[in-house]
Amino acid sequence: MTLLTTQAPRTPARAPDDPRLDGYERLYNMLLANIPCSVLLVDDHLRVVAANHNFLVKARVSEANVIGRFLQDAFPPGICEHLHLQERIAAVFQSGATVKGEQMVYRAPGLPTRTYYYSLIPFGQDGTVGHVMLLMEDVTEQVRLGREARQAERHLASVVESATDIIVSTDIAGRVLTWNTAAEGVTGYSESEVRDRYLYELAAEPQRAVLAAILDQAPREGRREPVEIELANRGGDAVPIAWVISSMRGTDGRVVGLVAVGRDLTERRKLEARLLQSEKLAALGVMAGGIAHEVRNPLAVISSSAQLLAEKTLTADIQRECAKCICRATQKASSIVEGLLCFARSSDQGVMEPLDLGPLVDEALAPVANQLASSQIQVVRQAPDHPAWVSGNAALLQQLVTNLVLNAANAMSEHGGVLRIALTEVQNQAVLEIADTGAGIRSADLPRVFDPFFTTMPIGKGTGLGLSISYAIVQEHKGRIDIASREGDGTTVTVALPLTALRPPGGDKHPSAQYGIDSIVA
Repeated sequence: MTLLTTQAPRTPARAPDDPRLDGYERLYNMLLANIPCSVLLVDDHLRVVAANHNFLVKARVSEANVIGRFLQDAFPPGICEHLHLQERIAAVFQSGATVKGEQMVYRAPGLPTRTYYYSLIPFGQDGTVGHVMLLMEDVTEQVRLGREARQAERHLASVVESATDIIVSTDIAGRVLTWNTAAEGVTGYSESEVRDRYLYELAAEPQRAVLAAILDQAPREGRREPVEIELANRGGDAVPIAWVISSMRGTDGRVVGLVAVGRDLTERRKLEARLLQSEKLAALGVMAGGIAHEVRNPLAVISSSAQLLAEKTLTADIQRECAKCICRATQKASSIVEGLLCFARSSDQGVMEPLDLGPLVDEALAPVANQLASSQIQVVRQAPDHPAWVSGNAALLQQLVTNLVLNAANAMSEHGGVLRIALTEVQNQAVLEIADTGAGIRSADLPRVFDPFFTTMPIGKGTGLGLSISYAIVQEHKGRIDIASREGDGTTVTVALPLTALRPPGGDKHPSAQYGIDSIVA
């Protein structure tokens, strides 16, 4: 509010009958009546000589009960004594200095308490103060809103500090502004130690560049998808944190900073490790039962054949047949052991390198081409006209394709059929589909197809390790394998492997040879 000057401006003297006096008086009364503040004019005897309409209404008094009375009669005695109004006004008369911004809490009879900011403004001429204006502005609502805002601010601060998740705010460049208690607990760094440091500097060394790129893009992208970035604590250990980073906007809609919310995954990783160990033990129990069942059969054949060979009365033909049975049973047991070793040690088969998945699939098909043809199985091959580069182990991926193709062939062994092998690229993944027109899988059996030694084949055919080994190989390559099937409608196995930007030397070439597989239709 613009305050009046302490010295009243000089005006030319006017005759008492000057008609303009009425106009000035009406203008003054209109201004005083409509000003949204309470105004009292006090003379040097501390008597009220004028009071505006706003004061009379809010104080619930009449003009006759205020004008001409002493100041202490216009207010409750406690207010004058508590605020020392009379002494303050007397001091203004002596000094001629304005008093601004003092607070007054006032409650008129029958009304709720109101809060005012009051000012004391001297008026006079020729350096002499003739009157002092008491100007009171009602700030009750502003005080209430300020109090609520402070309560909301304290509540929000309490929520942030009480949260078990890390909550960090940064400026638009990614420098730390606030750092809550959970962040201090996880990292061991206090807020004063990290303030104004770039958030990515607090990440574990291998992931700093990744977090720096995310923080750089966040102001433009708004809200980032969750990402796992490790923080380095005071002891130098890497703590796994799942982050959600969002841009923070001001009242004008512009991005003014970033908010990063992180969840410590340490306990989750421990729980996952315990669950994985439990799953391994459960799988070991299943495998032990499967091994006992699968190995017992060839051992029984070996035992019975050896007992027969111990008989001296056997003919040479029977002895040769017993020897053949022992060899076949031994080979059967050996294949079971080899399958178990491959299932358990898939990660020990060699290093990962960039591979073009298309030619690799053709190489895996070549050794079984004759078997497919003899079973009257037509192979339909669909592949992109450009390389599909994945990071993998050639031997393991060839075994994966071979296992899936042989599974499909076994499902169509009675009447033949069509085996469709399609390689496509979908959302940065190489997707290999192997579909057959066989008997399909019962819905009740689908959840168990990847269990070791689970098989629907007749006894003596298959070990039930093919899909388990395939699953382990896909997991080793950070991929995904799914099976869709309906009984009587065939089965489709889908393998998705992440594409890689790496290339081997001379890796831009894309072989087109089909490795002599005549039944493949490009």
